[in-house]
Amino acid sequence: MYNLVNIFKLLSDETRLRIIILLSQQELCVCQLSGILDVPQPTVSKNLSKLRDMNLVFGRRNEKFVFYTLTSENLILTNTVKNILDSLVDYPQLISDKNRAVDKEKYLNQCCVNCD
Repeated sequence: MYNLVNIFKLLSDETRLRIIILLSQQELCVCQLSGILDVPQPTVSKNLSKLRDMNLVFGRRNEKFVFYTLTSENLILTNTVKNILDSLVDYPQLISDKNRAVDKEKYLNQCCVNCD
C-alpha cells in the first residue's frame, strides 16, 4: 500500500506528471525537460530526484549530459501513463508539451555555460 500511495503523491504534482508523460515517450535530459516545460532547471532536477528515489526514472550519462527515461518496472505507473496517453486529447498542456518536445535539441545546451 505504501508504494501505491507514494506513486499517486508523486503524480499529484503537475510538473512531475508532465515529466513522467514526456519521459514515457522519449529519452530527455534535464536541459531539454526544462526548456520543453518552461520550468527552471533546479525545479526539474528536484523533481527528477524524487522520481529517481522511487525508481521510476533511469538516468544514462552521455558525456556532460544525463538522459532520463521512464522505467517500465512499476506496473501501476505504466498502466496509469498508458491511460493518460490514450486520452491525451483531454489534456491540452500535455499535447503542448509533446509538440514542444519536437524541438528538444534546441534546449540541449541551455543549462551549460561552457558546453562547447
